[in-house]
Amino acid sequence: MSVTLSPAFAVIFLLMFSRVGMMLVLLPGLGDRSMPARFRLVVALMVTATLYPLHQALYTIDLARPASVIMILFQELAIGFTLGMAGRMAVSALQTAGLVIATSMGLGFAMQVDPTQGSQGAVIGTFLSMVGLAIIFATDLHHLVIMAISDSFTTLRPGVLPASGDAAQFLTGMLTRAFFVAIQLSAPFLVFALVFNVGLGVLAKLMPQMQVFFVGMPLTIGVGFMILLLCIGVMMTHYAGHLESMLNDLAVNRR
Repeated sequence: MSVTLSPAFAVIFLLMFSRVGMMLVLLPGLGDRSMPARFRLVVALMVTATLYPLHQALYTIDLARPASVIMILFQELAIGFTLGMAGRMAVSALQTAGLVIATSMGLGFAMQVDPTQGSQGAVIGTFLSMVGLAIIFATDLHHLVIMAISDSFTTLRPGVLPASGDAAQFLTGMLTRAFFVAIQLSAPFLVFALVFNVGLGVLAKLMPQMQVFFVGMPLTIGVGFMILLLCIGVMMTHYAGHLESMLNDLAVNRR
């Protein structure tokens, strides 16, 4: 397909770039703060240039009416923000699971700066996030991200802004699924913490002179790490399946 350099080409390219760029800024991996800004810009430009011949016909613009072009620009930014936030919420399941696991193991106070987010988080949550990010690229799930970006132009057509209620319901559903997966990932640690703490309470009643805290804290941390070592493979496999399902939902054309 031939591409003609014209003012219309520049405007349509800018509109597509606003959607693609907003999504990539929020998506995990490329949107992390540890990724150089120039690299993210180059990737967004390359993806936009690749998708331009496929979806340029979907844009109907009138250069004589700049107000309509500006309106479409804000619509593209809103769509990119909504889809990008959906991807960000899917990855937040690991951060939530890590925080729950750390609290169950007695390591909730162990915080460090997350290099992917630039903010403090639980050490185990940071570890799980980095492992999850490695799995995304190792299993080629980032290809589904590109497919979702491409299909978004036909699912959410340019110039047609979806209802705000639908967008809110979509993001709420994604957040619910992420929290549900986080609880599933941390379920073995929640069960262990419940049983272990109940046992310590019974032991404290039977032997009041025993320093239960000094006995229980090392055991909680040690057994917690053993459970993490045994369950990390199953946890990451389940999370990869959840992420693939979410990306497939984004990539499905619902016209």
